Amino acid sequence: MTEGFLLVLSAPSGCGKTTLLKKVMAELPGLVFSVSHTTRSPRAGEQDGRDYHFVDKAQFLTIADRTPSGFLEWAKVHGNLYGTSRRDVESRLAKGFDVVLDIDVQGAALVRDSADPVSVFIAPPSLSELARRLRGRGTETEESLRVRLANAEKEMADADAYTYVIVNDTLDDAAEALKAVIIAERCRRRRGIDGLPVQVTG
Repeated sequence: MTEGFLLVLSAPSGCGKTTLLKKVMAELPGLVFSVSHTTRSPRAGEQDGRDYHFVDKAQFLTIADRTPSGFLEWAKVHGNLYGTSRRDVESRLAKGFDVVLDIDVQGAALVRDSADPVSVFIAPPSLSELARRLRGRGTETEESLRVRLANAEKEMADADAYTYVIVNDTLDDAAEALKAVIIAERCRRRRGIDGLPVQVTG
């Protein structure tokens, strides 16, 4: 069995990363999503174990203390804790799946220090367009919007640290670009579009 690769995706809040990722995963086989642990409260429609593993701070820190089998990375973002289970990621990679980590720039930097991921930064067309999208959610106060835009500007300054950068102007174009990245990385590892190993014979 050929081991899968780790795909790290980061983007400022409101860039449409979740929608983009769902579209690509529905169209390309062999991808699995690493469900992060978080101390934040669930949003409307989110389910425990599907979107996140929702835990309290004490539970989170107990997992973080399990060295080396705890978190691959963890960070505090917007006042909440987020972490990626090392055991879950490694077991899925060993089974040949390409594992997708949807994490912020802090987490991505930690993963790059301890692993060799393919990293993709999803950028908005502009900060003004990002502000428009965030307002369109109807979930942000003006104060929280200012905080998110300030954070977005800082996060976009880290884009050069990523293997690839994709601007999410239109969903379909961004999805095609992300699929192209995944397919190219599979081919580089002598695997087919479907993620299965290929044999080259003379």
